[in-house]
Amino acid sequence: MQHTVFMGKRFNAWLVVALLFFIGALNYLDRIMITTMRTSIVDSMPMSDAQFGLLTSAFLWTYGLLSPFAGFLADKFNRSRVVIVSLFVWSIVTWLTAYSRTFEQLLVTRILMGISEACYIPAALALIADYHRSSTRSLATGIHMTGIMVGSSLGFIGGLIAENHTWNFAFIFFGVVGIVYSIVVALVLHDPPKILVFTVSEKAENEINFFSGIRDLFKKRSFLLMLGYWSMFGVVGWLVIGWLPTYYKEHFNLSQGVAGLYATGYLYPASIAGLILGGFLADRWSQTNWLARIHVPAIGFCIAAPCIFLASSTTSLALAIIAFMLYALTRAFGDSNMMPMLCMVADPRYRATGYGVLNFFSTIIGGIALYVGGVLRDSKIDLSKMYQFAALIMIICATLLFLVRPKSKSDAE
Repeated sequence: MQHTVFMGKRFNAWLVVALLFFIGALNYLDRIMITTMRTSIVDSMPMSDAQFGLLTSAFLWTYGLLSPFAGFLADKFNRSRVVIVSLFVWSIVTWLTAYSRTFEQLLVTRILMGISEACYIPAALALIADYHRSSTRSLATGIHMTGIMVGSSLGFIGGLIAENHTWNFAFIFFGVVGIVYSIVVALVLHDPPKILVFTVSEKAENEINFFSGIRDLFKKRSFLLMLGYWSMFGVVGWLVIGWLPTYYKEHFNLSQGVAGLYATGYLYPASIAGLILGGFLADRWSQTNWLARIHVPAIGFCIAAPCIFLASSTTSLALAIIAFMLYALTRAFGDSNMMPMLCMVADPRYRATGYGVLNFFSTIIGGIALYVGGVLRDSKIDLSKMYQFAALIMIICATLLFLVRPKSKSDAE
C-alpha cells in the first residue's frame, strides 16, 4: 500500500510537469509570435517602427514591473489556480488581440498580456518545487523550461499563418487553444497537500504579507547575491541572443536568412539539451553535494564564458557556431536550477514572490542592456567587444554563485 501511494505521488508530480510544459510553450508562443508577423500587421494597421517596437517594450515593462506582486499572489493563494486563471485570461487577451483595429487597441492588448502572463512563471515554478523535492527538483524545472524554449522557437508559426491567412487568424486560433486547454487543466491540476510542502502554523500562514516577504528576502545575503547574479545573467542572455543574427551577418558576411538560421537553429536545440543536462547533473550530484544546484550553474558559466570569448574572436564560422552552441548548452544550467537554488535561500512561503523579484530585475535590466547595445552600435562599437564584455559578466555571475551559502543543508530540501 505504501509503495502504491508513493508511485501515485510520483505520477502526480510528473503529470504536473507535463501539464505545465505545454502551458509554458503556449505562454511564450503567444507573446513572441507578434514579432514574426510585423509586415502583415503594419500593412493592415499602419504604424512606425518605433510604435511597433513599443508593442514589445510595453509588454516587457508591464511583465517585469508586476512580476513581484504576481509571484506574491501564488504564495498567498492556490498556486495551481493562479496558473489556470493566468492561462485563461492571457488566452482571452490573445483572442481579443485579433480584433484590434488601431495601434492604441493593439498596445492595450499587449499591456494586458503582460499583466496576465506575469502571473504564470513564478506560480508554475513554485508549484513544481512543491511537488518535486531534492531528488528531482532541478530536472523537473529543466523539463518545464524546455517547454518555454519550444514555445519560443515556434514563434515563426505566427508569421507563416499571417502569410497564408491573416495575422488575426493566428491570434484567434491560439487564443481558442489556450481557453480550451485551461478548462482541461482546471480539471486535473491541483496543489499538493500543504503538509507535503512545508510545516507552518495557521497563524503564520495567515500572516503572509507582500511587504513582509520582500523584507525577508532582501535581508538575506544569499538572496542579494542571487539577485545580482540573475540580473547580470539577464544582461548576457538579452545581449547575446538579441544581437546574434546581426553578429553572424556582419562578422561572417552572411545573408539575413542564413544568419537568422544560425542564430536560432543551432542555439535552441543546444539550450534545450542544456536545460535537461543541467537539471539531471544537479539532481544526481546533490545526493552527495548539497550545494550541487548552486555549483552546477557556476561551473556551467565558467565553461560558457570562454566559449563566448572564443566565438567573438574567431574568424572561423564553424568554430563560432560550435562555441555559441557550447555557450547555449552550459548557460542553460542556470535556468534549470534557478528555482531550486531559490528554494535553498528563500522562506518556503515566499518562493514565488522571490522569483517574481528576480524576474523583475532580470527583465528590466535585460531590456536596458538591449537598448545600451543599440547605443553602442550607433557609436560604432563592434559586437565582438560587446560579446567579450558578456564573457566577463559570466565570470562575475559564476563568482557570485560560488559565494551563495544557504543557512543549512536542510534548506536544500
